[in-house]
Amino acid sequence: MVRDKTPTAQETFLQMAQAAGLRGRLLLTLGMLILVRLGVFIPIPGINRQAFQAATETGALSAIIGFLDVFTGRGLSTLGIFALGILPYINASIILQLLTAALPSLEKLQKEEGEAGRRKIAQITRYVALGWGIIQSLGLAIFVNQFAESPGPLFIAQMVLALTAGSMFVMWVGELITERGVGNGASLLIFVSIVSTLPRSLGQTIDLAQSGDRSVVSGVIILLLVFLAMIVGIVFVQEGTRRIPIISARRQVGRRLYLEKSSYLPLRLNQGGVMPIIFATAVLSLPIYLSQFFGDNEMVTRVLSYLRPGTWVYVLLLLLLILFFSYFYASLVVNPVDMSQNLKKMGASVPGIRPGKATSDYLERVLNRLTFLGAIFLGLVAIVPAAVEGATRVTTFQGLGATSLLILVGVAIDTAKQIQTYVISQRYEGMVKQ
Repeated sequence: MVRDKTPTAQETFLQMAQAAGLRGRLLLTLGMLILVRLGVFIPIPGINRQAFQAATETGALSAIIGFLDVFTGRGLSTLGIFALGILPYINASIILQLLTAALPSLEKLQKEEGEAGRRKIAQITRYVALGWGIIQSLGLAIFVNQFAESPGPLFIAQMVLALTAGSMFVMWVGELITERGVGNGASLLIFVSIVSTLPRSLGQTIDLAQSGDRSVVSGVIILLLVFLAMIVGIVFVQEGTRRIPIISARRQVGRRLYLEKSSYLPLRLNQGGVMPIIFATAVLSLPIYLSQFFGDNEMVTRVLSYLRPGTWVYVLLLLLLILFFSYFYASLVVNPVDMSQNLKKMGASVPGIRPGKATSDYLERVLNRLTFLGAIFLGLVAIVPAAVEGATRVTTFQGLGATSLLILVGVAIDTAKQIQTYVISQRYEGMVKQ
């Protein structure tokens, strides 16, 4: 058996069953995910849920809760103690990423302080998540107060305390999974929340297909085929890289002459992953949030009518925002100047390109082209499923759109890679013991 090849599925499942370390990590991960899912259905007492559901089934609030429910596993619609889920931590992470690019002190912590700097940034992220959780809990509590059995400041304080504590517990579970489990904890929590909405959507789709209407049946088949094609495309784009060849200079150590070594520098086609779509959708959801403070204002209602999902204004703004955030996030992830300097320090260069500024300019041109192609793909993934749903009039998968598909596929790929890496490390441990 070749020791460094990718492990087969049979070997991976064998290691998952036999290796005590991997088995323990998997059991911890599954146990924590189940615990969080149970917490979603533990209700916050003192709320008239029938009145709350009736008020949020239509209108702008329905769109907001439907979008956020994807990330909370229907936590907001059920008003459980884990209603906010991992959302405050995600928002805090996004804020810290933006601040790291803007504040030199945070950038220094991330790049120059090593592990200690990353721990400080993680601690700051927790404090920001706590503050953001209190703000979101307060906003939700003030809105739900009208549906409370005993409304008032005491109910608001109790609900803020319950929601904030639940959110901090979910954040702790995510970090515990990342440290002692398998995969990224926050990503897996979102993954499970999205998967939890699938049985309901599939059940509604099956019931719709059993109605006997041929146009509905053909619409369901077309929609499922589109989702399948999107998943395949996402896998190719997520794994797609541009390999830039690099060569190392000749070195002479004593009497031995080391010849040039050739390798490559991988640049991903989609540097930002799902983040550009999340940012763009969050920005377009902001007017709906703010509209709640203006009541039934005629001008606000007219503006919101143009920003409804599916309108040409919404589609155009979504594409432009995805393009903008794709370039923004790529600039955070990859710095062509730093890459050029690192290559120069290692005595490596791109064939036909002079070291230094010429190399950084070349890398920046390649990165810009890759980012543009990745942004176009993200735009298609964001628009096509919704367009097909509108054309086929099959809306049972509403909410399972571009963001959900990208998260599902991306998290599944990353978690599978981590398990394969662990299996490969077990091989080498076995070789050492032999």
